Amino acid sequence: MSKGNIRSFLLGDAQADRVVPPSGFTAQLTLFVSGAMAFLAVFALALSLASGRLADRWASELARSATLRINAPADQRAAQTEAALKILKQTPGVASARALSAEEQAALLAPWFGAGLPLEDLPVPQLIEVIEAEIGYDAAGLRLRLGAEVPGAVLDDHTRWRKPLVDAANSLRRLALVSVLLIGGATAAMITLAAHAALAANAQVIEVLRLVGARDRYIAGAFVRRFTLRALIGAGVGTALGLGGVMLLPEASDEGGFLTGLGFQGLGWLLPLLVPLLGAAVAFAATWTAARRKLKGLA
Repeated sequence: MSKGNIRSFLLGDAQADRVVPPSGFTAQLTLFVSGAMAFLAVFALALSLASGRLADRWASELARSATLRINAPADQRAAQTEAALKILKQTPGVASARALSAEEQAALLAPWFGAGLPLEDLPVPQLIEVIEAEIGYDAAGLRLRLGAEVPGAVLDDHTRWRKPLVDAANSLRRLALVSVLLIGGATAAMITLAAHAALAANAQVIEVLRLVGARDRYIAGAFVRRFTLRALIGAGVGTALGLGGVMLLPEASDEGGFLTGLGFQGLGWLLPLLVPLLGAAVAFAATWTAARRKLKGLA
């Protein structure tokens, strides 16, 4: 589309615009639907991006950490812990390994058993935190060596925890993307209905225009232009309100877990600016298709 056509499309044609009522339920419906759908699309995008960040974070954090439990009698626990630490320091791919203190283990158990848990009176295994290096380590080989030299050692590389969490976050991201597609489809359907209603209401005016020589392309252009601009304005308002709502969401925090940090980050704030343009494009395609079909039916 040339600059002249774009300018003509935006400014419109005064005579052709009389075909489309400047007010009424079709105008209100188009503005409301475009605004509401854009508002929902902004939150769906925010949820999709946040779910992706969450999946990546969980995968990264859990993939690089492991826990080694020393299930041994109290009189052997310290010796087996030292032996396990020595093996871990000699294992290629292990960045660091350290035994958790009694206070740290008590803090881990506090949510279930309460504060002040007397670990010395309970058969609680000794926990060793293992941090994986970039190159990674051979978990199977490490288990075999630990089994031979430290009978009470059990290595948990968090695989059974990591996969369900990452799958859940990825499923949530896919659900958000599907929601965006459904929002676009619903917008197209509602605008198509509004365009059909406006064309049907102006059937007599369209017939008169045809009698004086107006072509269907000229008549359809008036409807397309009016409904596209309405959708652009409505989607712009809805996007602005959606961004305002996203800004009010709580920021990411460890205490809030995955219920926080659902907003946009960095260049992600530019993505919602595409929503009004996409809404206008959907309105353009839907109205053009509806107008051409309806005009053929009125012939």
